[in-house]
Amino acid sequence: KEKTLCCRLPKYLINFQILFYKRERERPLARAHRSSPVSDLCIIGAKHIKVKFGTLLQRPDHEHTENVIPFQKKPENAIPLPQKPENVIPFQKKPERCLETPPKYDRPSRAEASQWGKALDNVLTNNYGLATFRGFLRSEFSEENIEFWVACEDYKRTRETSKMAAKAKRIYKEFIQTGAQWEVNIDHITKDVTVRNLGRLTPMTFDLAQRQVFALMEKDSYRRFLKSNQYQEIIK
Repeated sequence: KEKTLCCRLPKYLINFQILFYKRERERPLARAHRSSPVSDLCIIGAKHIKVKFGTLLQRPDHEHTENVIPFQKKPENAIPLPQKPENVIPFQKKPERCLETPPKYDRPSRAEASQWGKALDNVLTNNYGLATFRGFLRSEFSEENIEFWVACEDYKRTRETSKMAAKAKRIYKEFIQTGAQWEVNIDHITKDVTVRNLGRLTPMTFDLAQRQVFALMEKDSYRRFLKSNQYQEIIK
């Protein structure tokens, strides 16, 4: 009976029953009957049931806990695994230029470098001046104009037909084609003429576009170059 009652009675009812009989004993009317066997028996029985019920609550069920894997705490110094970000646009490298960067040449004299300030042609026809001007434009992230001009000069010096066709195709893909990463700023008429010239290659195929790009450099980049630290250090 105790086991059956212990399994059926909730714990809060047992506590309530003990509290009820304690209050009954503390009433003035019941002080004269403290030694009543019925009241004492109820209190003792309720306490006994509470002990039994608490024991059952704390007793583990070994049949269901044998195969339980204990929880492993995460170490304090654990390094979180890097997560791959979503929707990442891969970095697109710029295409290789038609010509490599000119090698370093002997530094010109002050008198020779001062001639660069008279015309852009004097800068571009001097190996050291060309390399310095290219470096200046790269620092401004506007080197596509000078790279196109250098590529056209290299194309005009080519005599073999097969090499000329390969260089012309490369120049168009890197500098003339709409959406090219090194696309130069030329008007649509100049672009149309250049595209038509690609159908019949000659050393003058890119002359119109080259002259327009030269004019842009002469009016804009060249003037800033003359005021730059690169040029001022040479003419000191």
